[in-house]
Amino acid sequence: MTVLDQFRLDGQVAVVTGGGRGIGEAIAIGMAEAGADIVVAARRTDEIEAVAEKVRALGRRAMAVTTDMMEIDQVQALAEKCSKDMGGLTCWVSNAGGADDRVPRTFLEMPERQWDFQLNLNLKAVWTGAQAAGNIMKENGGGSIINISSQAANRASPHNGPYAVAKSGVNNLTQTLATEMGPLGIRVNTVSPGPIPTEVFLEFTGMSESDIPDMGKQFGIPLGRIGMPEDIAPACVYLASPASSWMTGQDITINGGL
Repeated sequence: MTVLDQFRLDGQVAVVTGGGRGIGEAIAIGMAEAGADIVVAARRTDEIEAVAEKVRALGRRAMAVTTDMMEIDQVQALAEKCSKDMGGLTCWVSNAGGADDRVPRTFLEMPERQWDFQLNLNLKAVWTGAQAAGNIMKENGGGSIINISSQAANRASPHNGPYAVAKSGVNNLTQTLATEMGPLGIRVNTVSPGPIPTEVFLEFTGMSESDIPDMGKQFGIPLGRIGMPEDIAPACVYLASPASSWMTGQDITINGGL
């Protein structure tokens, strides 16, 4: 096997949550290009069906499963359906996340409902996903769990506190999961993107697509440009592939040097 061969995902079946748009869509397409079959999960059926069709156009099998990641029964059903209908489950990407009203607030202004929502979506759903996937993977020789975190986890995040707190929890959860699941042949890592102009990002910051060319300078990014969803996909391919077979409990930060 050559070095490049080690980055192939042939024979793998990957679930990508929040896979209907943005970073999740890019991850799903990138993994399919590397050879994996893909299960795309999110709440918006039309979007995940469109991504699944793009995966099929690449010659890979794909399935779209409408799922609310904050409902543990639906998360477990997603993992079981993937295993049954696709013949296995070797990689689980927890990408679903964000906020519901996308309004910047300080902690003093934060309603309990918004705190609970963000912790449930951005942290609890990562645990339920890892549990559902891990219980299947441990019976089938192992696999790779990839949790999409954020550089916000490692610094103060004014007006976006619950999200940053949740992502910090994701990083710690990932390290613990990696320690517990390592003996089962399951690797668990995180990818932490810097600023990516997704729909949620643009709404939260009040920016628009016309601002994208100047964002690199505005955010002081050393490499001179804002990130794009396609910048995140290669790291996920690596973490799912044999090339990272001795890597677990780690975080890959991708932020242009910010």
